[in-house]
Amino acid sequence: MSSLVQSVDWLAIAPPTVAAVVGLVVLVADLFLTEARKPLLGWIAVGGLAAAALMLLPLLDADRSTFCLVGDTEVCSYTADRFTLVIQLLVLGGALLCALLSVTALKDSGKRLPEGEYWFLFLSSAAGAALLPASRDLATLVVALEVASLPAFALVGLRHGDRRSSEAALKFFLSSVTATAVSLLGISFVYAATGTLHLTRVAERIQDVDGQLATLAQTGVVLTLVGFAFKTAAVPFHFWVPDTYVGAPLPIAAYLSVISKAVGFSGLILVTVVALPSYADAWAPALAVLAALTMTVGNVGALRQQSTRAYSAVRLLAWSSVGQAGYLLVPIAAAGYADDPEKSVGSTLAYALMYGAVNLGAFAVAALVGRAHRLNRVADYRGLYAASPLTALLMGFFLLCLAGLPPGVIGLFAKVTVFAAAVDAGLGWLAVVMAVNVVIALVYYLRWTALLFRAPEGEAAAQRLPAPLTAALALTGVLGVALSGAPQLVLRFTETGLF
Repeated sequence: MSSLVQSVDWLAIAPPTVAAVVGLVVLVADLFLTEARKPLLGWIAVGGLAAAALMLLPLLDADRSTFCLVGDTEVCSYTADRFTLVIQLLVLGGALLCALLSVTALKDSGKRLPEGEYWFLFLSSAAGAALLPASRDLATLVVALEVASLPAFALVGLRHGDRRSSEAALKFFLSSVTATAVSLLGISFVYAATGTLHLTRVAERIQDVDGQLATLAQTGVVLTLVGFAFKTAAVPFHFWVPDTYVGAPLPIAAYLSVISKAVGFSGLILVTVVALPSYADAWAPALAVLAALTMTVGNVGALRQQSTRAYSAVRLLAWSSVGQAGYLLVPIAAAGYADDPEKSVGSTLAYALMYGAVNLGAFAVAALVGRAHRLNRVADYRGLYAASPLTALLMGFFLLCLAGLPPGVIGLFAKVTVFAAAVDAGLGWLAVVMAVNVVIALVYYLRWTALLFRAPEGEAAAQRLPAPLTAALALTGVLGVALSGAPQLVLRFTETGLF
């Protein structure tokens, strides 16, 4: 008789575990630290996230799995393969950069943001986000998704006495809970039809579902996809994004724009490409249409932002992130048509890494400008070069990367990779829609970039750069420039091992 006692591969689960443990350390330390020493909690969190990211290094050369079925060690609930490591790098690296932004934001908040609660919630969400790409059964997937999402609701509305923040948190909460309910209903239908939650076994069994259960399985597939479309902010499930980004503390808006998106897209890839490849004829066309709608609505929404409107810079970045979500959906849709779906998934990961680095850099500059201009309008960036030349050059570089123009070679490379995935899969019409949207995006990105170098309306006042903000800007700038110099490294690194 085989033993039911299993050994746990602690090295494989180390990245999310370290983040979770440091979150508990912060929560306990908050009870004993005086108010004057509370800023130490931020540096503990930054150190914990750096340690969690470093735990990825021993996992680079081997696929490791744990929490496997007794008697079938090939079927596991947690797998640390190349796909997992790429997403965990994006999540933990992005969370580290957002933590650096948060250190300054908390200091400037005047005690309106409670530090202990903030860091505990932040680290808890990061731990859930790092767990999700390693999940290989539907139960673990949903638990990881909620561990990543629930603290994020609280973080959006954590600012004391801010009505806009509370409204943003409520809108985010209601839309996300709806998505979760729809996903759970869909997953329960898939489980009823297949009798298993493990993704590889779902893929095997859903092809041969009994005729009486076929409709149930099809409904389950549709509902599961709808739930994840909410999480990725795909149109028409994007309505919460602009108001949530504006109402949230700026580092949390940056966190939602990159880490939350990475969670949604990695979950979508696992459900479609790994668990439901036999239903590609249903989900691939649906995702292609969603991609076209999402990039179009996002870019048109960003184009319509007025530069003098309050918080227009954050709103523009919010609508831009919706447009970028459309580009990220293209290779996932292409995976349903392609002979080599693994290559298509790699294109999504390459784009996500590029987008994560430069978008967080843009939010870091927005955080800096927001310290002097509370309303953070696009018009407030006029003449930034006169006040802070290096910051303006970095912002211009980040915007050109997002637009896909030189010298932002990594942005151009990522867009070409996505184009190639669509064309190779026979989705020529989607490539055309993407080309049109890239041109639309050029207008608002170049308009903002030009504003940075225009003569300021008043006297240019130089700002002092806090050390954490300087570190975040330096890290994103160096990463963007390095990847622009060797973009092929990204594609090589994002070759997945999902199959």
